[in-house]
Amino acid sequence: MTSSSAPRIPGTFFLHSPGPVRLPQQVANALGTQPFELGDPALDELIARCESGLKKVFGTSRSDVFLYAANGHGAWEAAICNLVAPGKCVAVAGSGAFSEAWAQYAEELGVQVRRTACETGHAADPAAVGQLLRADTAHEIVAVFVVHTDTGASVTNNLQAFRDEIDAASHPALLVVDVVASLAAEPFDMDTLGVDVAIGASQKALMISPGLSFMAVSEKAMRVAEANKTPRVYWDWLRRRSDLGYRKFCGTPPQNLLMGLDVALALIFEEGLQNAIARHRLLAGAVHAAVEGWSERGDVGFFVREPRSRSVSVTAIEVRPGIDPEKLRTVAREQFQVGIAGGVGALVGRIFRIGHLGDLNAPMILGCLAGVEAAMSISGIAYGPGLERAVRLLSASTTENTQ
Repeated sequence: MTSSSAPRIPGTFFLHSPGPVRLPQQVANALGTQPFELGDPALDELIARCESGLKKVFGTSRSDVFLYAANGHGAWEAAICNLVAPGKCVAVAGSGAFSEAWAQYAEELGVQVRRTACETGHAADPAAVGQLLRADTAHEIVAVFVVHTDTGASVTNNLQAFRDEIDAASHPALLVVDVVASLAAEPFDMDTLGVDVAIGASQKALMISPGLSFMAVSEKAMRVAEANKTPRVYWDWLRRRSDLGYRKFCGTPPQNLLMGLDVALALIFEEGLQNAIARHRLLAGAVHAAVEGWSERGDVGFFVREPRSRSVSVTAIEVRPGIDPEKLRTVAREQFQVGIAGGVGALVGRIFRIGHLGDLNAPMILGCLAGVEAAMSISGIAYGPGLERAVRLLSASTTENTQ
């Protein structure tokens, strides 16, 4: 996992980025399976299982599901070009690097964007979106874009609050949500929340290789897409709304990624979706306990100020000026076999990030935290009793579950 010229290091590399994540062995095996001949009914059955499983994870019984051989950025573009014609308008809730990137995608496609301010280290402001909608008496805003968990800042937004603001403004705007980093890790129920389009991707809590994205689209959003005359082919929901596999994918389906998804969904349902969500919450709590302990010495601390806005998928840790988090990452990777993420955009050089989503358990989290502490020690970064606090939290949880 270091360089091709480096000697082999026995054991397991601890991958703790917020995506790509560690692949379960069953998923890795599925990804290497021989593809089907395109006329084989087993391929149609595979696609149907994936669509059905995704509907369960999205929490919808009323929406169409579309899958793309693309990462989440491709799904962003699909949502934009299906819903919003050039010259039309969307509102984007500012929450970090990924909400801003989505806004820039829309602008590059000729869409007008009305942003709400992004306050560093805080969740997006639903009330600010409500103000935009109430001021939009001509109903020019077609959709509100919200990133559920913005991985760059490790902040999670309150989706119900955005739904409430749209309803309170009596505005017809669609609610379009990026759940790439939260799907199967954070509670999400598309139908209950009244989300019109939900966007996910494979390389996060769904435990698959990068390269597959998917979205659930409500009937209301489909009607908007039907009325939108923006030219589109590959991304077009209307073309993909078919019973034929090759039409669902505008060509050859990405069979091996679908095989991986099929197995990953089966693993999630075997554990139980709510149990998987509870596990993510527990492991995130251990990381948060560690960061709270580390922060007592002042060199590192939480980037997200409000505990309720901290993600269950990834935690951003801010370093004091003068500390280079990229050097820390190198030490963690090269000397202790722990892969953690750096900052994105304006946060490069200010933070490092620990991912805690996907196929992980308590010992793996503790191993990661121990490796990070060792790397901080070598790097001369002062920290308090973080690992100790994480152990206490996990031990208490284990005791409660066995009583």
